[in-house]
Amino acid sequence: MTELLESPTGNPYLTVAPRRTPEGTARATIACVIPAYNEEDSIVEVLQALLRQSRLPDVIHVVINNTDDDTFYLAREFAGPHEHTYQDITYRTEVFVHDIGINKDKKVGALNYGFAQVCDDYDYFLGVDGDTVVDKTAVELLEAEIISDPRIGGISAIYTVSEAAAEGFTAKFLTAGQRAQFAAFNMDNLLHGRNMAVLGGQCSILSMEALKNVMVDNRQATPWVKDSEVEDSLLSLQIKSLGYATKISANARASVGGMSTMRALDGQQVKWNYGAIDLMWPGQRSNTAGQPFHPNLRLRWSENISMLFNILTRLSFIMLLAASLSIGAYVFYPVWLIPPLVAVILNLRIATSIRRKSGKDIAFALLVIPAELYLWLRMGHFVRAWAKFFTSTQTDNWAAQARAERGAGSAHIMPAVVFAIISVGLVAAWLQQSVDVQSAILSVGWPVLYITTMVQTAFMLRKALRRHRGFQV
Repeated sequence: MTELLESPTGNPYLTVAPRRTPEGTARATIACVIPAYNEEDSIVEVLQALLRQSRLPDVIHVVINNTDDDTFYLAREFAGPHEHTYQDITYRTEVFVHDIGINKDKKVGALNYGFAQVCDDYDYFLGVDGDTVVDKTAVELLEAEIISDPRIGGISAIYTVSEAAAEGFTAKFLTAGQRAQFAAFNMDNLLHGRNMAVLGGQCSILSMEALKNVMVDNRQATPWVKDSEVEDSLLSLQIKSLGYATKISANARASVGGMSTMRALDGQQVKWNYGAIDLMWPGQRSNTAGQPFHPNLRLRWSENISMLFNILTRLSFIMLLAASLSIGAYVFYPVWLIPPLVAVILNLRIATSIRRKSGKDIAFALLVIPAELYLWLRMGHFVRAWAKFFTSTQTDNWAAQARAERGAGSAHIMPAVVFAIISVGLVAAWLQQSVDVQSAILSVGWPVLYITTMVQTAFMLRKALRRHRGFQV
């Protein structure tokens, strides 16, 4: 007969069936918190997935905030005790649904509210976004990994963008792009000792001890603070600074909701990029100083430097090509086909590493144009984020993303407008130069671009040929 233990809260519905280790000790306890903002399209599937886990969380708190849709009414149908049997072990949990109304701290406030409900009674904090559907064994795998080493402060699941909700050409294109982007990011982390720079809020398990130590060490009243646009990145840095490891799981997986419009994607990516820049750049702009040499930010620096070179080489090629054609001086060399060929090989290698890859993922990599167009979108997000940072524009990027997801705003087209204006200016300046000056510019510009592109191509080839060591994303 299965023995039942009473929950530390004393609630009779929160009894659990303890899984015994070989040493005879009871398993750890896990509290799951789901911050939810206008998640009526996904909250039911999210809760159903959690309640079908091979290892149930011991308690689930849904924290609804700033919501004006039916998220609360859908989530409340799950409130109360639940029981689930898996491999002859019966798990019991209880779902609590909180609608905290207007919350000026948004997701940070919702996470801290949930943390306050569970911090004294559980060993681990499992954060799951309101649009993240976890695989059936995700909680069990995350638990097994984090209890295997007390030096681990948190582990993020491998997450990808779900294809299910993508309707229309634009949505399918953006979904394929985001899947490729997340796959490349996750593979980079897996191949660097599974060290995860960001314990993503999508689905991560965190040591309650580590969270409390972060509060003490940083003199914070709560684990999450609004000092950063990317609250999970800042918390990950703080956990790492205390000597804990921050890891990505080798096997636990989750599917997240993607951005299906240009506006929504722009709002999300600009917020992410801006928050990363804020953490990377030296100096004090809030209560938390920039940490440019923090080990968790090395990959961020690499991503930004790579994006800068992508912008420079592509804009230089367009300008030099147009300039050469204008004076009839362009000569095609087949060697310029090598960079796009290597890019296809790299993109295809990433696509084939996706565990549940589809034909769309493979086509996205092979057809060249979709991947190139998506990269141009990302370059626009990159430029917008750095421009906002250097101009010290004080905007609420959380609110900007929310407006973009509702279909409001036109900031996403600004990079294209600026590019068009600069292009007109460059054309006018070019036409005013003598043929000798134009020829001199081309004679210097093409070799510089050639050398830069060769270096970039070498880095891409190195990535394309590296061993994935059996990892899938």
